[in-house]
Amino acid sequence: METIGFIGLGIMGAPMAGHLLDAGYHVIASDHRSKPPADLIAKGLKTTTGHDAVAKAADIIITMVPDTPQVADVLFGENGVAAGLSKGKLVIDMSSISPIATKEFAQKINDLGCDYLDAPVSGGEVGAKAASLTIMVGGEDKAFERARPVFEKMGKNITLVGPNGVGQTTKVANQIVVALTIEAVGEALVFASKAGADPAKVRQALMGGLAASRILEVHGERMVKRTFAPGFRIELHQKDLNLALEGAKVLGVSLPNTSTTQQLFNSCAANGGGKEDHSALVRALERMAAHEVGGEAAQTEGKAA
Repeated sequence: METIGFIGLGIMGAPMAGHLLDAGYHVIASDHRSKPPADLIAKGLKTTTGHDAVAKAADIIITMVPDTPQVADVLFGENGVAAGLSKGKLVIDMSSISPIATKEFAQKINDLGCDYLDAPVSGGEVGAKAASLTIMVGGEDKAFERARPVFEKMGKNITLVGPNGVGQTTKVANQIVVALTIEAVGEALVFASKAGADPAKVRQALMGGLAASRILEVHGERMVKRTFAPGFRIELHQKDLNLALEGAKVLGVSLPNTSTTQQLFNSCAANGGGKEDHSALVRALERMAAHEVGGEAAQTEGKAA
């Protein structure tokens, strides 16, 4: 089994690396900024100092960090991955970043005699912990087949969608669908709750019809139960929708509902909610309705109607 370097042991990265350790892979991480989680150390995670040292020690290097500048720094900054690469190694970026920058990063890594895959994921913290992530891959067939056994330890729906950059383009499309569906679920539950209906029962009823979705199931429950601890933060979804809107401008494509949903995320962030789960988008809708989903006023208002 190849040795895996894993950079980015956050909400998503830590359980992903944990699955690789559970599968018997030798996994190494950098401790130059913070000590890796104790549970991963207990599973056998090895540490070194510097991303270049991780690259020297590993056959496959995975990055899972928040945004394009962080990926650029990890790969090409001081003591970056590129400085530790040798021919034949494989770099896999599983972050969600700019498709344009991804193509540039891939070319630089290829010029060093190494392969590059962009492989962003969907499924959030729940999917990361359950090893059920959807993985959208851009790159060459040979590199994808090499990486497939590694991906299979972290996800279920694994698709090579095209050359470098197309994986990230697919993730941007995914984030448009997710954001707009969260907004739709929020609107529906605010409407139903203010009309006096029990939002938990409304959600349960809708799960049996055409409106059923993973978003309604997971994030609808978060809205009803008011559990907004982050699985995926609003500020990160703002970043993804920025990528969508910037790309749309370049392509000459109109994304009107994406723009509106981004404004709702902006409202949440402006009110201190940027680090809450993206299901907390419902708070922006609640402010405009002067009503909280499941709030005590629901029954009174429903009777009055």
